[in-house]
Amino acid sequence: MEIHEVKKAKLIKDYMVEFIFDNKKKGRVDLRKYLGRGVFAQLLNKKNFNKFYVNEELGTICWPNGADIAPDTLYREIIQRKT
Repeated sequence: MEIHEVKKAKLIKDYMVEFIFDNKKKGRVDLRKYLGRGVFAQLLNKKNFNKFYVNEELGTICWPNGADIAPDTLYREIIQRKT
C-alpha cells in the first residue's frame, strides 16, 4: 500500500479528528483507542490532546510531547471504514 501523508487535521469532537491526505482522501478517526499507554497516556487529558498539529516533515499528526501516529495507520482506518 502506498503511504499517503496527512495534510490537514481538524478536531471534530472529543477524540474524533478529521484528516485530509495528500491524495485528497478525507475521513474521520476516533483516536481514543490509541491513547492511555506510554507517551500517549497524557493525551487522555483533552487539553493535552487538543495540542495536536500536522508535522509536514513526518506527514502525520503529532503532539508536543513527542507522540505521533503513523500516517499509514490513519489512512488504513479511513479506507477500511469506507469499504
